[in-house]
Amino acid sequence: MQGRFITFEGPEGSGKSTQLGLLREWMESAGLRVRATREPGGTQLGAGIREILLAPRREEVSPLAELFLYEADRIQHTAQVIRPALEAGEHVLCDRFFDSTTAYQAFGRGLPLALVEELNLQATGGLLPGMTLLFETPIEEGLRRARGGNRGDRLEEESLAFHERVWAGFSELARKEPGRFRLIPVGTIEEVHARVLEAVTKEFGWVGNSFRAKTRP
Repeated sequence: MQGRFITFEGPEGSGKSTQLGLLREWMESAGLRVRATREPGGTQLGAGIREILLAPRREEVSPLAELFLYEADRIQHTAQVIRPALEAGEHVLCDRFFDSTTAYQAFGRGLPLALVEELNLQATGGLLPGMTLLFETPIEEGLRRARGGNRGDRLEEESLAFHERVWAGFSELARKEPGRFRLIPVGTIEEVHARVLEAVTKEFGWVGNSFRAKTRP
């Protein structure tokens, strides 16, 4: 049986990475086979691309060059990590996937939406998440958390207007694909985790608690 593919999306500082870790722990304690990964940086090649993409730098990075770097990471990641894990029956939890590229590069940078969507399709070979969890957070508050009192990485130090466009992009994607997206409202870590569990157990038939769960036949 092929594994389930769940992606975690949201603006900077939305807590998606924390929630991915909590869901992974829940699944592991329940005996479900799970692989946690991220973009960019889910492979050795991707780790080098991540450093190029996120390290603050003085030179201006062309939006098109940025897009191609993300897609190069995704090609390697999908072929080397995601597809093999799913085919082996593992459930894959991915911190960002192609929706982030659409939100950041098309809506944030202003690149043609059709171009970004076509490159996403080519990079993934048409692979779609079974569910995408989209985490809400006030943009300014999220940026403060992500930066931690510093400038942050190259994307975190972008303007508030840029990050507002990114969130508008995520919101539009969720509106267009309500069957795939689950909007997770703001709350405490425990409240948000409960909402995540409610979403995945309802969708995939996983039952039980943090210590025992199984997949219904």
